[in-house]
Amino acid sequence: MMWTWIIGFQREIYLAFADHIRAFAEGGSLAAFLPFLPMGIAFGSVHAITPGHSKALLATYIAGSSAGMWRALLTSMALSFTHVFVSVAIVLFSLPLVNMMFGGSGPGSSPILENLSRGLLGVIGVWMIWRAFSRRSHVHHDGEGIVVGVMAGLIPCPLTLFIMNFAVLHQVVFVGVLFAVSMMVGIALTLAVVAVAAVLFRSRIARLLEARPTLLDYTSKSLETLAGLVLISVAAIELSRWI
Repeated sequence: MMWTWIIGFQREIYLAFADHIRAFAEGGSLAAFLPFLPMGIAFGSVHAITPGHSKALLATYIAGSSAGMWRALLTSMALSFTHVFVSVAIVLFSLPLVNMMFGGSGPGSSPILENLSRGLLGVIGVWMIWRAFSRRSHVHHDGEGIVVGVMAGLIPCPLTLFIMNFAVLHQVVFVGVLFAVSMMVGIALTLAVVAVAAVLFRSRIARLLEARPTLLDYTSKSLETLAGLVLISVAAIELSRWI
């Protein structure tokens, strides 16, 4: 029932967006289009709930790291921005040329970017395992989370590609970009919830074990190792399918 509602909601928003694009292309005013943008935020939020968008990888990385709330949110924002920006850039810099260069097999397909993202996540996984066993304490920086978010977000968003193509087809690229930005905000909100939940989960475990520092250290290293193994496994499975 929930998935049926989500799919139906996305379809309604997409069709409404198509109608607004046509109306604007036929001489409609920007003032009439702008009030529709909040629906793009809702669209992005609901769309990000569906499978994909690296939610599991985001949660795994944050739960396995020592990222605080701020760094976890930075990671989710970097992932959201990259996920949408890559799609917009592919269309703006000529989708046919990019598809030819990257070997795309269909709309929303960009194998080189997708496999680059997965390969880099595998590298992050190896690094997390090495870090878990190389020293007792770690110093983490905001930049680390941003790098992980960018790597995970390199896979283009198919819906953003479709929306941008529709806008380009009707020669109203500007409103396509506006809607993509509003979608990005919605996706960022959903991924922020995932990030916050992962931090709270890890913090809860830490509080339960704070009276046992040795066990807490062991659990922290285990979580980081598990996160690294998950990232390596996902990268290996996805890359093996491509090969």
